[in-house]
Amino acid sequence: MENPLPHSASDSIPLISGIAALLLSATHIAACRLKFLDTVPRSRWLSVGSGVSVAYIFVHVLPDLSNAQADFVDKVAVLSAVEHHIYIVALVGLLACYGLERAAKTSRQESREAGEGDVTQPGVFWLHMASFALYNALIGYLLTHREESGLYSLIAYAFAMALHFIVNDFSLREDHKGAYRRQGRWILAAAIIVGWVVGSQTDISEALTAVLFAFLSGGIILNVLKEELPQEKESKFWTFLAGALGYSGLLLFL
Repeated sequence: MENPLPHSASDSIPLISGIAALLLSATHIAACRLKFLDTVPRSRWLSVGSGVSVAYIFVHVLPDLSNAQADFVDKVAVLSAVEHHIYIVALVGLLACYGLERAAKTSRQESREAGEGDVTQPGVFWLHMASFALYNALIGYLLTHREESGLYSLIAYAFAMALHFIVNDFSLREDHKGAYRRQGRWILAAAIIVGWVVGSQTDISEALTAVLFAFLSGGIILNVLKEELPQEKESKFWTFLAGALGYSGLLLFL
């Protein structure tokens, strides 16, 4: 459902989405300076950010994806026999991100065993950067193509993604160390802008928008849970819960 907006506010959305793309890009560049996040037990702010990201997916995106299934079936006849196809796409997104996570952890273990330090090998670093560049480009692209249009939807999406990027950035720095600071964060920051530029110049169907959001949803869920669940990170359940419930309330009642 579209948010009712005055005509002037509606006209300003492309400009606001561009500003949002720049801010999201700056998040990756600046996140490494947030030294208070590099703590064990896990920083409460990271847990809050994770909670907000998950709340956005479950409260805002998944209900829209459910509504989009019928439209998707009508326009993609070959999938008409596949029930819950949108959620299958979300599962694919989750599995893809899980595969990348396992590749990074295996690479770090091999480097430690070879006496090369606790860091990923170059091949895995570039695999991660290429994959997360596509992931970030998709997020930038969806700044202009969301399931629910309007200014409020844009702000909710951009805020949730900014916090999600901070969580992702923390994880990528942990895996790739100096290579990520020197090169990786700039690649991922640029990918957001590229995605937004492509999105601002193209027009896609609601069915394809639903597919892209489904894939992104699966990836976000995996990236958040892999950061919150490991015991050695000593995550903060109550701050994660506060972030999830607080942002859910904002999405439901504002």
